[in-house]
Amino acid sequence: MSSTARRPLARLGVAAVSVGLIATATAPTATAAPSPDALIAEVYGGGGNSGATLTSDFVELANAGAAAVPLDGWSVQYLSSGATGSWQVTPLTGALPAGGRYLVAEAKGAGGTVELPTPDATGTIPLSGTAGIVALVDGTAALTCKTPADCGADPRVRDLVGYGSAAKVFETAPTANPSNTTSAARAALTDTDDNATDFPTGTPSPTNSKGETPGDGGPPPVVARIHEVQGTTRLSPFDGKKVSGVTGVVTAVRAFGSARGFWFQDTAPDADPATSEGLFAFTGSTTPAVAVGDAVSATGTVDEYYPDASPTASVQQSTTELTGATWTVASSGNPLPAAEVLGPDTVPTAYAPSPGGGIEALTLDPAAFALDFWESREGMRVRVDDARFVSPTSDYNEIWVTTKPTQNRSARGGTVYTGYDQPNSGRVQVQSLIPFAQRPFPQGDVGDVLSGATVGPVDFSSFGGYVIQATELGALKSNGLKPEVTRAKRTGELAIATYNVENLSPVDTQAKFDRLASAVVGNLAAPDVLSLEEIQDNSGPADDGVVAADQTLTRFTDAIAAAGGPRYQWRLIDPVNGADGGQPGGNIRVVFLFDPARVSFVDRPGGTATTPVEVVKGRFPFQAQLSVSPGRIAPADPAWNSSRKPLVGEFSFRGHPVFVIANHFNSKGGDQPLSGRNQPPARSSETQRTAQAALVNDFAKKLLAADPLANVVALGDFNDYQFSPALARLTDGRALRTLIDTLPVNERYSYVFEGNSQVLDHILTSPFILKPDYDVVHINAEFADQASDHDPQVVRFHPTSIPWPNK
Repeated sequence: MSSTARRPLARLGVAAVSVGLIATATAPTATAAPSPDALIAEVYGGGGNSGATLTSDFVELANAGAAAVPLDGWSVQYLSSGATGSWQVTPLTGALPAGGRYLVAEAKGAGGTVELPTPDATGTIPLSGTAGIVALVDGTAALTCKTPADCGADPRVRDLVGYGSAAKVFETAPTANPSNTTSAARAALTDTDDNATDFPTGTPSPTNSKGETPGDGGPPPVVARIHEVQGTTRLSPFDGKKVSGVTGVVTAVRAFGSARGFWFQDTAPDADPATSEGLFAFTGSTTPAVAVGDAVSATGTVDEYYPDASPTASVQQSTTELTGATWTVASSGNPLPAAEVLGPDTVPTAYAPSPGGGIEALTLDPAAFALDFWESREGMRVRVDDARFVSPTSDYNEIWVTTKPTQNRSARGGTVYTGYDQPNSGRVQVQSLIPFAQRPFPQGDVGDVLSGATVGPVDFSSFGGYVIQATELGALKSNGLKPEVTRAKRTGELAIATYNVENLSPVDTQAKFDRLASAVVGNLAAPDVLSLEEIQDNSGPADDGVVAADQTLTRFTDAIAAAGGPRYQWRLIDPVNGADGGQPGGNIRVVFLFDPARVSFVDRPGGTATTPVEVVKGRFPFQAQLSVSPGRIAPADPAWNSSRKPLVGEFSFRGHPVFVIANHFNSKGGDQPLSGRNQPPARSSETQRTAQAALVNDFAKKLLAADPLANVVALGDFNDYQFSPALARLTDGRALRTLIDTLPVNERYSYVFEGNSQVLDHILTSPFILKPDYDVVHINAEFADQASDHDPQVVRFHPTSIPWPNK
């Protein structure tokens, strides 16, 4: 049946993967001669654990000799990875046949769906899924050795494997780390007395002395073509079943990470456009012994792999693949099936069917929906020519390109997300199977182009959906994108800006502080008031009870002054420790910076993390004031649970009162992905943001009720789109208007996610801020080299509020 997440290393690119020799290179190792016959062939401790397919742990033995080895009076023994406690013993009986296998079943867990084949011996030892020590012993008395040297010197030990990097007893070096879904299995029936070399990790493949594997004794494997395995829906009709005679030509090999394997494609497709002709054979952390161009015939178990969680909990789509595969190579050097060229009209414009729930059982309609199109090409070779970047290169060496160059194109070369019904079907992610030493991954910005052909099989990732795993990459052609610089403020204009500085704290490098400061002075033209989001406390992510952020702000304002900017002052309210969400220990909060040479802050004492700010009337009719300044809006309201509370400040510019509300609404964590198995995707986080928006809107209305001419600016990282329910609630009653809507559609973005240029940051103003001049200053989100993942924004206006006295 379907397996669970097992592939964190697949995202790391083609860097070398360590076999875990930490602090072991100089340790004494076993000195016994390698065994010429009886060997430990495989160790698996994840049976019945979360995500496991098999229900039981096991140890498999093998005989490399020409004669049977009697096992009566022998045992398999287990010791914890730290070599503490006592060896646990499972006695053996019978014989290990020449060239054959012998299966020892150990503890059974609560999970998994597939039983072991009938074991040759049964014990009850609960093996660790990640690290432990197993010995094949000529005797049934428990071993007492606890070091590699002592165990190697014990003549009863016929073979020993320390699996997982934490194992303290091993031959030369322990194996790489197995998991709940991978075992440590001997690559060949030779014993070099080096566990790290002899035992790569991969899909568990228990085999008993009769040659039976899981599922044997039931229906025989079904001979199937790839398109029959793939089927006409997202789920294979053979899920969990064994198939054989699956033929095709190898088109690509993933030879790195913990999700190695190969793609192969049938060269004689059927006539059904809904069935894919490509398939991935998963080999775990073992590089498969195949080459591109090999014609193979494979046998294995079909699995629907979900990249994020168990099949019942996953929100992602699955990948149909072959696990526990064996194969024969019929010939080599064969031509590859032609890659399908993806032109501007190849992928449908409509994104997905929308049944109001799961789409996995629906028959694919690749001519109607983009997600169906990609699924019907799963594992098959595709090609994009002159692919334009619609995202910068990520830290994980991923880019998003578009197959539809004119689809919602931004002014700077991206793809603008204009509505829930317009998710931009031309977007697709590109990763690379080419070794980085041979071809470094292109480091580019939005609008750059992979000139020429980019070719590879279609894959699926929890980090963005459908992916082209490139075996051929176009040449990087720069579009020459430059960071923007906003204009300077004019006489009588008040400039107010917002900037999410992405978890800024004293643990950051001075280079980050300097770069952010340079942007404030140069790109933002030193605004009079600056709302900062994601200012962390003085100890950064350390969860040590510190909440003050004065060191963070001192360092930042010093950097601004050093860059030629004003000597900003700040106002903030420290949060309750651990109460405002964000990076654990960081205590992020919103902060006001202001230039005291241009604007004054009206301090009204009494504001605390738990004290709500109120609107009060001044001494004059229609005069609004704050009860505390700075203050927080309804901090005890459940809408702010585990989320940042808005900070309200009362400012005075040339005698005119201006009220600024700095915001950082709750994140989109928990929302279902655009490319997921449920359509349309549920946006569960939206409920809390809409409640937060209602509180900010109600507060703005109170200010306007007290002073209908009040100048109110609400700004910050609202974590939602201009077309969202949260923004609709924020602007309810026309108390506030969102300025992003005043820009041309192709300029409405401040953030880039999964190739969509979208809006998360906003500035909103009250009705009597007349003719505001608004600018999103693109300096980060479109660039591979960025100081923050958000672009800042600024609004300039001439205050029209009545210049009331402050007291």
